[in-house]
Parts: sequence; C-alpha cells; structure tokens
Amino acid sequence: MIQLPRHGLGTAPIGGLFQEVTDEQAKATIDAAWAGGIRLFDTAPHYGLGLSERRLGAALAGRSGYVLSTKVGRLLVPSSRGGRDDEGFDVPATYERVWDFSRDGVRRSLEESLGRLGLPQVDLVLIHDPDAHVDQAIAEAYPALAELRAQGVVKAIGVGMNQWQAPLRFVQETDVDVVMLAGRYTLLDQSGLPLLDACAERGVRVLAAGVFNSGLLATPEPSGTFDYAPAPSPIIERARRLAAICERHGVRLPQAAMAFPLRHPAIAAVVLGARTPEEVRTNADLRQRPVPDALWHDLRAEGLLHKA
Repeated sequence: MIQLPRHGLGTAPIGGLFQEVTDEQAKATIDAAWAGGIRLFDTAPHYGLGLSERRLGAALAGRSGYVLSTKVGRLLVPSSRGGRDDEGFDVPATYERVWDFSRDGVRRSLEESLGRLGLPQVDLVLIHDPDAHVDQAIAEAYPALAELRAQGVVKAIGVGMNQWQAPLRFVQETDVDVVMLAGRYTLLDQSGLPLLDACAERGVRVLAAGVFNSGLLATPEPSGTFDYAPAPSPIIERARRLAAICERHGVRLPQAAMAFPLRHPAIAAVVLGARTPEEVRTNADLRQRPVPDALWHDLRAEGLLHKA
C-alpha cells in the first residue's frame, strides 16, 4: 500500500506551462517545496515535452523519502518541424506527442520517463487523459500497468483526468489504486462528487489537482482563467461570492480552495502546481492556517457547496 502525503507539487508549470521557466527557477521552486515539507511530486511526459520530468529528476537526485508519480498515454517522438510547442507549453517543439495506450506504448512510455527522470523507478503511474481512448486504456493500458505493479516495478497505478465520468469507469471496472481528478472537485465545481463517493466505497484514493480551477481561485480577489480559458462572468461572480464569505471568516479564497477537497474522505492529497519559490511558500503558509467549520456551513447555506 503506497503512503500518500497530504500535499504535493504539480510540475506542469516548471515544464513551461503558458510561459517559459528557466532551469534555475525550476530548481529553486522544487527546492522550496522540499524545504516546506512537500514529499509528493507529480509530473508527466506531456509537461513541456519531457522538460518537467528532466528538471524534477535532476532536482530530486540524491534525495529520498518522497513519492513520485508520472504518467503514460503520450509518447514523445522527435520532430523537425521547429517553432514552439502548440499545446500550452512555452518550449521548443523538438518533439511531438503521439497518443498510445497499447501495452507496448505504456511500457515504452514508462521506460522513457525513467530515462528523463534519471531514476530506476517511480512510485505511481497514471494513465493520462484517455478521454478519446477509454476502451483501449481499460483493455490494454490498465493490464500493462497492473502487470508492472504485480512485478513490483511500480507501487501503485491509476488514471488522471480533468473529467469524472471516465475515471468512474476505471474505478468500477478495474483495480486502480489512485485517481487524479483535476478541477472537478473545487469550490467552484463539485461535479466530480459521484466519482469521489465511488472511490470512498471501493478504497481508491484520490489526488485532487486543479483546485484553483487554473487560476480563478488562486488569489484573494478572483481573477484570471477558469479551466484554462477566460472566466465567464457568472463564474467570476460566483467566485466573488465565495471570496466575500471567506473574508467574513478571516479566510483567504485560495486558503479555502486548498482546504475544501480534503474534507471528502476519498481525497488523500491536494496537488498544487507552482512555477516560482514564492508561489510555493505562499501556498505553504496558507495551507497551514486553520479554516473554521462555520465557513463551510455558510457556504452550504448560500448554495455554494453541495449539501453532503
């Protein structure tokens, strides 16, 4: 049974998500997370076309006592087209992503990830974003990972997505250990509750990612994006209502956003992305502050949270 720390660092930002990040800044960000007690680190080949994995592996070299997860489903194939990546990362397009949820693709993906990480093994492997390939992922990718788990190559396996319906199939039809759910159990979007309840019933642990919904909940005054797009006015207004109630209780909006998912028994950890040491330290300070139960009561009374 893998032990999951309550808080983790998501490393898409240090892979250049939205904007370029230097090697020095990436290392300083990981070092700040380590100094703040973070011992759960999540990465993927998708993040910066392997850059996140390379930077994370280099920063963790010589350290021990942490849990590391990476993902399978996208192979990185060398590309000569030039230019910059066109899937959200500000990095050179030296590779292109190729979907592959086959048994051989999964094994190759993990082997290549270990090479980029410079590590002999990882603790957790997640099937990444099989939205258009769910049947194949269940029939081929999952058995491949289950075999690696049985052999002791990895400690735990699962699926990571930003929707809840497909992960529910994995929970019902396979023996996954972990689900990473991004953005679907937050102060603004609790649509993933049926998945969480099924996970609690079956003993599947959940990593809550995207708890700021890509930025709107990341600051005391709501602004920015919602699910990686400009936030619609009704969503901004809802976030402002949340912020106002939080303020009445002496709580900052991002503080509540981090604390909320952990109230569900299925959620084992909250994984927060960060691109600077300052973001890491700010999040660490906020997550250590208590959130009064009266806040959750008032949010439910205002119809902003589910009644469960």
